[in-house]
Amino acid sequence: MLHLRLMIPADRTEEVVGLLESTVGATHLAVIPGASRDPQGDLVMCDVAREAGDELIGALREIGIAESGSIAVENIDLSLSARADRAEEDAPGEGADAVLWEHLADATHEESTLSATYLAFLALATMIAACGVVLDNAILVVGAMAVGPEFGPLAGFCTALVRRAPRLALRSLVALIAGFAAAMAVTVVFSFFMDAVGLFTEAKLDGERPNTGFVYAPDWFSFVVAVLAGAAGMLSLTSAKSGALVGVAISVTTVPAAANAAVALSYGDLGQTWGSSKQLLLNLLGIVVAGTLTLLVQKYFWSKQRERTARKTI
Repeated sequence: MLHLRLMIPADRTEEVVGLLESTVGATHLAVIPGASRDPQGDLVMCDVAREAGDELIGALREIGIAESGSIAVENIDLSLSARADRAEEDAPGEGADAVLWEHLADATHEESTLSATYLAFLALATMIAACGVVLDNAILVVGAMAVGPEFGPLAGFCTALVRRAPRLALRSLVALIAGFAAAMAVTVVFSFFMDAVGLFTEAKLDGERPNTGFVYAPDWFSFVVAVLAGAAGMLSLTSAKSGALVGVAISVTTVPAAANAAVALSYGDLGQTWGSSKQLLLNLLGIVVAGTLTLLVQKYFWSKQRERTARKTI
């Protein structure tokens, strides 16, 4: 269940209450006249089944409540109520499958911003991965994958394509390109330093690396895994099952490929640099294609679900 807290001008309260009362899956409606001081007006609260939440939030935005008042949405971890149980039964679909497009757009907007924290995490992840590929240490490579924050801009780009939001698409693309460029540049400097102190050597980079050699040898398996991970990652973001996102992060070789390219470049090994760059681009392409298709399928599914529900209520 979701909890909605609405601050509404007093002359719009009846309209909003009517909308909430007519929404399948909404319950626990409460109106507190005059409780809102900024903006001046009434406080209206209700609970709504997650699978009906996106349509209700969209309807509230269509009538201008986000401009004249405010809409706050919270997840309810526990609700002991027979009314809540009936609301979830009446709402179409399953809550875990529901897509809250406003929440997704807001989350990806924040995650796709080129901030100092984003750059720091990506640079640190790439340097950790650099240590992993030189030492042929799979544990370090997996750790670097988990630290890397690059799925946020990727998800933002997919969301922007589906919602036709050019600003979000540009912001996500800038975060991806500038982020990886900056992280790889820092890793090149890091590689020079590690070589100077004797911790990195060209012999280690060119030696047998059974655990990490795949990062500069892209093939169709790389693309297939990226596609599967992209679909899983987008499902994780859009559903109530967000715990799968960590597994997605360690399924693709974006950060290790960028790290290997940077280390190889520091030694002038253009073969590994090019191979790792192709691995990076192949993974990014697979994630974007799968993520976008996943969102399109979800959008189509929920539009059909709403049509069936509308026909039943007529």
